[in-house]
Amino acid sequence: MKKFTTSAAIDPAAIVEGAWQDVGASFERFCLATGVATLAGMMEEDASRLCGPRYGREEGRDGHRWGRTRGKVGFHGGKVEIERPRVRARAGGEMALPSWETAVSEDLLGKWAMNLMLINVSTRKFGRAVRLPEGDVPAPKGAGVSKSAVSRRFVALSAERMKEWMASDLSKLDLLIIQIDGIHIEQDLMLLAAVGIDGDGGKHPLGVIEGATENAAVAQALLDNLVGRGLDPTVCRLFIIDGAKALSKAIRNSFGRNTPIQRCQVHKARNIVERLPKHLHASVRKVLRQAWELEDAAKAERLIRNLARRLQREAPGVSGSILEGIDEILTVTRLGLPTELRRSLACTNIIENMNGTIRRVCRNVKRWQDATMALRWTAAGMMEATKGFRRLKAHRQLQILRSVLAARQAKQAINPTLEQQAKAA
Repeated sequence: MKKFTTSAAIDPAAIVEGAWQDVGASFERFCLATGVATLAGMMEEDASRLCGPRYGREEGRDGHRWGRTRGKVGFHGGKVEIERPRVRARAGGEMALPSWETAVSEDLLGKWAMNLMLINVSTRKFGRAVRLPEGDVPAPKGAGVSKSAVSRRFVALSAERMKEWMASDLSKLDLLIIQIDGIHIEQDLMLLAAVGIDGDGGKHPLGVIEGATENAAVAQALLDNLVGRGLDPTVCRLFIIDGAKALSKAIRNSFGRNTPIQRCQVHKARNIVERLPKHLHASVRKVLRQAWELEDAAKAERLIRNLARRLQREAPGVSGSILEGIDEILTVTRLGLPTELRRSLACTNIIENMNGTIRRVCRNVKRWQDATMALRWTAAGMMEATKGFRRLKAHRQLQILRSVLAARQAKQAINPTLEQQAKAA
């Protein structure tokens, strides 16, 4: 590959003019030559500002010219080598050229690597994705498009992005709803993720942590992280979970015993039906669907209890499972929310949909080395999922939920529980 020089004998305008003559043959080459010429002119201006005009003898300058050297800058997901002037300070030591520092500090290569890996371009095919094999700007050794170089950039940038995200401020988000669910990575590797919904229906990935929803310590660690980042525990919000008891316990421990918690009705129905004989599947699904659609919580509870009694003889174990957590299954009904809003908030579908993006992003991963790797990839997938997020379908009805939660919080403030009175005493 030809190396680009920017010596004083070469006029940047001449470089552009010469490149323009070949534009019909290689527009990519023209873009590269034009960019190099522009950067060359900027570096010469920087050198003149620090040293004065070439061969000048003016006093009071900070430095003097010190020959030329070669360096690499990012271009089309890789690197190209160009020549630049060197400037040395009068007191000793090399002086940086602002234009060159800006060119090499821009993390374009990391952004290229992250973007292409998130759309499932494998590291082995990265070079072909950013440089045409038959193009006039090849990718020789050292161009930074090798499998290992791309992998290192992705690891570095994804780790940096995750660190920033997990430390971001949540106090400015007007969150009314928080969904928490587990993400299955491998048989022995589970992650716990949280997504918030604000008053306008916007969806915000809040955090992810290693562990399962059934682990109380893991659930508490995730909630502690959210509270530490500015999520006010005194504000009444609706929590939607997959049904793990440890998660419910951690939520009530952090946000109060009267915090409304909705267990995912989709999880509940699936867990019940999977344990039943096949000939009972349709009838049980129908009854549960009827219960979910009722606007009267008392009638819905009676319907579920009647179903449990009918199954007592054929599936006694399932009968007990139906009644387990019945209070949290009908939370959105007891809050008196409209039908459309109830359907949107009765399950953890937002996280389930996000999981689809995460699975797509992670499709090329053949072996998970450790939990840190899984967290980086999952966080990157969650950030990628935000690009396709739409507002909650029933977002126009969220003001009803806000009023209900505010009234519930005011009632709790007026009538504190016995436990709160004991703590105050």
